[in-house]
Amino acid sequence: MPYAYDDQNIFAKILRGEIPCGKVMETEHTLAFHDISEQAPHHVLVIPKGPYVCFDHFAAEATDVEIVDYTRTIGAVCKQLGVEPGEGGDGYRLIANAGRDAVQEVPHLHVHILGGRPLGRMLQPA
Repeated sequence: MPYAYDDQNIFAKILRGEIPCGKVMETEHTLAFHDISEQAPHHVLVIPKGPYVCFDHFAAEATDVEIVDYTRTIGAVCKQLGVEPGEGGDGYRLIANAGRDAVQEVPHLHVHILGGRPLGRMLQPA
């Protein structure tokens, strides 16, 4: 499926330096920063620097280098936050919303890393 990337979304503006962010980590292909609407003691967003709308768009069109960098940066952020289970942390949750039904608010791939407290069940029965 072809995707139309909106280069005026807030994450594109952050990547261009038009809007500041609380940077946690940056690599050649990835940026991680604190979410301004924290939902847990640790709440970090991780975005690829390329123009990808959602995860399946990224998986289909990103280069192998971008995919590896993004994945490893997510792991490095978890380590930096100290939330890795088995490494002294009590765990974390990754959330990546895609599309209207998932309530994706920004049309740029982003993963939420949440941790630092019990997060409860992910979904409740309808």
